[in-house]
Amino acid sequence: MLNFIFIGSLNLLFAVVLGAFGAHGLKARLSVEQLGWWQTGVQYHSWHALGLIAIGLLLLQAPTAAARPAGWALQLGIVLFSGSLYAMALGAPRWFGAITPLGGTAFIVGWGLLAWAAWKLGQ
Repeated sequence: MLNFIFIGSLNLLFAVVLGAFGAHGLKARLSVEQLGWWQTGVQYHSWHALGLIAIGLLLLQAPTAAARPAGWALQLGIVLFSGSLYAMALGAPRWFGAITPLGGTAFIVGWGLLAWAAWKLGQ
């Protein structure tokens, strides 16, 4: 329960640091396309970190086994989706772009699992 609040909070910390680094440290060094990848990575990183905190809060109020996999799927999505965009922005080969949809799929699975967990709690 508290693990997802902790993990989400750390993710938000890193998202803010990475966002500031992109805006101030990388702006003059990256192309417009690379900065776009970086910004998209930070945006998705932030939103899904908030989702992790929400899952942690849900688990505090109504422990349900169905919400745990949702949290891990969101975390996997952050690593794969945002991580691949960060890597490409910093010069990783373009084939890293093939990893990004795997992260997007993990996000979709995570939100679907959370919806299912919430539905189960409402029954």
